[in-house]
Amino acid sequence: MSPASRREPPAFEPISTDLSELIEVLPEGFVLADADRTLLLANSRAEQLTGLPLLDRLGDDVTTALPLHDREHRSWWEALDPFGGLHTRTRFTEQLLHLPQGRAVLLAARIVRDPDRSVRRVVVTLRDPRTRERNDADSFALITTVAHELRAPLTSVRGFSRTLRQRWDQLRDEQKMWMLEAIEGDADRLSRLVSELLDVSRIDTGRLTLVRQPVDLLEIVSGQVAGLLAAGHSPDRFQVSPAPQPPHLWADPDRITQVVGNLLENAIRHGAGLVRVSIEQDRQPDGPDEVVLRVLDDGPGVPEEQRELVFSRFWQGRSRGGSGLGLYVVRSLVEAHGGRVAYEPAPSGGAGFVVRLPVGEPPPAR
Repeated sequence: MSPASRREPPAFEPISTDLSELIEVLPEGFVLADADRTLLLANSRAEQLTGLPLLDRLGDDVTTALPLHDREHRSWWEALDPFGGLHTRTRFTEQLLHLPQGRAVLLAARIVRDPDRSVRRVVVTLRDPRTRERNDADSFALITTVAHELRAPLTSVRGFSRTLRQRWDQLRDEQKMWMLEAIEGDADRLSRLVSELLDVSRIDTGRLTLVRQPVDLLEIVSGQVAGLLAAGHSPDRFQVSPAPQPPHLWADPDRITQVVGNLLENAIRHGAGLVRVSIEQDRQPDGPDEVVLRVLDDGPGVPEEQRELVFSRFWQGRSRGGSGLGLYVVRSLVEAHGGRVAYEPAPSGGAGFVVRLPVGEPPPAR
């Protein structure tokens, strides 16, 4: 490429937006002070969290405009002294602090220092402590659920393995085989739980990846039903109604298999009678066509007041079993594919789940 044809990079244009406008869109409270303890900036979220008129106190001493105390009633500004103290310190980890009016906030802070290590700015962020309480509650629920789900299969594996070890010569071959099959089944159950927990972690941290390729949804449904029949379920329990020529999806086959498997397992665990699975094509005039997967059962269904909760983490129906994560994973995987899933009562009064996935095509070859 000749110098004449080389494109010049676009000229850099500095952002003209005032800093105070930028901090207004932050989801957390923001407070900025200088080395002289002068309150330079604050946003509306900080006022909401503290109940203090911080924007009217700009220019005042930040330690009086924002009086913060720990649970021993010590002033945070004096106890930790962000304006003095160790010259090597640059941050304060989040902690719960209290305000005179009885409010509480989660505070974290950073110290901006000049090259000579003197304080230039103190940046404070504030969060609602109820956020951490919700996170703590979710963590407790996760630990409780996992402990409950682990206990039964581990007890079974330990009991059967001990019996086999201690009474091997006294057991008949069919007894040994039955115990070994039970151990294998419980090991599979533990493996599914671990995989489910890893998927939840990937979903919550935004690390879920999809490896897309052409996917035959009917083939996946047929394979999942065949696996359930091999596990001992009656063929009379399932009815599969495919579209005449359902189009292929451009999707991650492992993740779509997971969606179908979770919906079928949910129908078997919480439903009753016949499990009906249908696949249809829905042509959209204003967008991409969709493949519609319906999984219906003849069980008691979900009470109307709980239907918005079925896709939340740890939700369990009347029959309390499983981790309570299956439908949460279903929704996350479907949405990752650009689709959507909804609860719709079955005509029989049972539960019904409808998945809509766009009919995509592979990107053009380069």
